[in-house]
Amino acid sequence: MGTTIPLSPARVFSFPARSHRKPPHICPKHGPSTLSLLIPPTSITTKHNNDHHSLKIDTTNNYTTATSSKTVYRDNWLESIAIAFLSKTIQETAGIKDDTPGYKGIVSTSAAVFRELSPNEQRAFVLKVLEKAVPSFSLTMIKKMRLMPNSKFTREFFAIFTTVAFRWLVGPSEVRELEFEGKKERNVVHITKCRFLEEGNCVGMCTNLCKMPTQEFIKKSFGIPVNMVPNFDDMSCEIIFGQDPPAQEDDPAFKEPCYKLCNLKQRHSASCIN
Repeated sequence: MGTTIPLSPARVFSFPARSHRKPPHICPKHGPSTLSLLIPPTSITTKHNNDHHSLKIDTTNNYTTATSSKTVYRDNWLESIAIAFLSKTIQETAGIKDDTPGYKGIVSTSAAVFRELSPNEQRAFVLKVLEKAVPSFSLTMIKKMRLMPNSKFTREFFAIFTTVAFRWLVGPSEVRELEFEGKKERNVVHITKCRFLEEGNCVGMCTNLCKMPTQEFIKKSFGIPVNMVPNFDDMSCEIIFGQDPPAQEDDPAFKEPCYKLCNLKQRHSASCIN
């Protein structure tokens, strides 16, 4: 005797019509080349016909900036290694375990340090991190051999090196010219929009965990004075090699209240800085 198997009625699914338009080729198929890591990023700007927002796309696949929103970074493998190394160094120095991945891990641990330590302790902490991150033998060799005299060549070298080597840390930047002791020099790094400031969204984290300790570290380790001048309106920053920074009580960066949407204090005041 045969067995009858009941069959359910056939169901019909409808799919949207297949588009024959090819998406724009933005990212290289096999990722960025090694050469692209050494070349300053170039970008193009596109605008949608139906709105007023512009989209800035980096042709070396490092970042995309929408002028009306937060910058989105696409770190390549080498930049990701640098980010992971710095994040690990910060955590080990602080004695904190933070599983937040990528660049957010750097900011997350930095925020924890900012909440727990005083401004002076914060700066001392960053100095320890930098000393661990930079090989001690290289610093010793530079000091003993005096490989970095305070000269035009050194100042311009630091500017170029910063734009090439630290794009992953501070964001896209370019070298600019400034009159130094009556002569023109290309000793200024202009950061378009600081990655650390944008991600942390706190004036105090900028001044105490970046500006002040970095100025001290470069002067102490390499003998080159440097003045970091953040612009808290557009989150840009200028790093001026060879220029002594003003005293803290005269520094405009310490006269600015924090952002209204400060990630840490959640209020508009100067308490993040002092």
